[in-house]
Amino acid sequence: MAHEHSGGGDISRSLALMWEFDLGRKTRGPKPKLSLDAIVDAAVAVADAEGLDAVSMRRIGQELGVGAMSLYRYVPGKEELLDLMLERVNAPAEDEQLGDDWRTAMDTLGQELWKLYTTHPWLPLVDQTRPLLGPNALRGMDIAVAALEDIGLTGKEQVAVISAIESFVVSAARNYNSAALAEQITGVTHEEFWAAQEPVLSKAMQSGAFPHVAALDMDAFEMGGEEFLLFGLTCLLDGVAVLVEGRTTPG
Repeated sequence: MAHEHSGGGDISRSLALMWEFDLGRKTRGPKPKLSLDAIVDAAVAVADAEGLDAVSMRRIGQELGVGAMSLYRYVPGKEELLDLMLERVNAPAEDEQLGDDWRTAMDTLGQELWKLYTTHPWLPLVDQTRPLLGPNALRGMDIAVAALEDIGLTGKEQVAVISAIESFVVSAARNYNSAALAEQITGVTHEEFWAAQEPVLSKAMQSGAFPHVAALDMDAFEMGGEEFLLFGLTCLLDGVAVLVEGRTTPG
């Protein structure tokens, strides 16, 4: 897969489309067959089913029953279309609530991001280190920041906490999705993959050359995706809790 990143096209055009159409907001009446909403929806559906490499202006035109040139009336090109796809899938629910206290809120945020990145397996493969901030992205950020207000963190620290959670979830989801994709592509199950290595690994463990690994319990490498997610979030939020308590507890 080619390296994909946000903001790879005409940034001003992408932002204008995001803010003019406010992607993801509900509108009354049926959607027309060809509209910016329909184009973005079709692109997301193709990416979800076949990966981001399958998304092209020609392919989306085929999905909508029109020629590729018709799409250029609505979106300049694939790079800007990717920006709009990111804006669409990042839309928070209209009534989204993260929790009554900061820790519950951040735990919920992590689990919601996990659902997002595993529902759209292409999403954690896109480099968003320089994100374009449309209304959906800012609404999501606003909800998250609100949960961290008044707990003694600076604005820089609040953003850092949110970023740390997202970075961890992106990495965990990328690994989880990649394992599922590898099984699909090769036809070799996770169990079969490790069973094939068992004879060599068994001899290695018996050699005495790797005593610490050999001493691990048999289930040490069997932590599943969601279990790993919850374990990592707990460790991360425990660290934040220490910082918060240090700021709020009288010295």
